[in-house]
Amino acid sequence: MLNFSFLLDTATGTATNGNNWWTTLILIAVLILVFWLFMIRPQKKQEQKDNAMRDALAVGDEVTTIGGIIGKVVSIKGETFVLETTRDKTKIRFLKAAIRSVDVKAEDIAAAVIAEEAEKNAPKAVNADAPAEDAAAADPDTATEEKPEDK
Repeated sequence: MLNFSFLLDTATGTATNGNNWWTTLILIAVLILVFWLFMIRPQKKQEQKDNAMRDALAVGDEVTTIGGIIGKVVSIKGETFVLETTRDKTKIRFLKAAIRSVDVKAEDIAAAVIAEEAEKNAPKAVNADAPAEDAAAADPDTATEEKPEDK
C-alpha cells in the first residue's frame, strides 16, 4: 500500500529539510507535466491543424469566418483573402487568421460537377438481368411476335 504521509509532512512542515526540498521539487515537476499534457500540448496540435487548413486555402473554397460570415474565396494575397458573400457579389477582405473552417473545398465541387457531367453523357446500358419484355420494349426491331396457335 502506498504511503502518502510525506504529503502531510510537507503540508505541516514536520519533515526534515532534505526530504521537504525533494518532495516540493517532485510536486512542482508533476504539476508542470500535468499542465503540459492537458493544456499546452493539445493547444499546439490545434494550432498546427489550423495553420495547415489556412495554408491549404484555395480560390473557390467556401469558408466560415470567426465572425460567422459565410462565403466563397475569390482571391488570396499573402496573409489576406477576399470573400464573396452574397448573390450581389459583395466582396470583403479578411486576414487568413479569421477563418474558422473550410466548409466546402473547391476540389470537391469540381469533382462533383465532373461526375455529374460524366453521368449525364454516359450511354445507358440495357440490364442483362431484365425480363425479355423490357428488352423488347427497349428495342422494338428485335422483338419477336407471338403467333396465335391454330385451333
